[in-house]
Amino acid sequence: MYLDSAKKQEIFGKYGKSNSDTGSVESQVALFSYRISHLTEHMKANRKDHTTERALVKLVGKRRALMKYVKAKDIERYRALVKALGLRK
Repeated sequence: MYLDSAKKQEIFGKYGKSNSDTGSVESQVALFSYRISHLTEHMKANRKDHTTERALVKLVGKRRALMKYVKAKDIERYRALVKALGLRK
């Protein structure tokens, strides 16, 4: 499997407050971004996989909603998160 518990803990440790910080917005957005990048690579090889395409679109929507929430609450956290994940060019 591409996303095991060790990889999740690594993502949470890097972007959250600790390895077990699964609830913070930063760690959730980082996890969504990792999954989005994996599904994007899958879609490049499997163009006709509509189920994966739907899951990808739903994940992008969830990430967008969380980013909108962070932007409304604290613009500095939003900017730091965008810079850390490299979401905008």
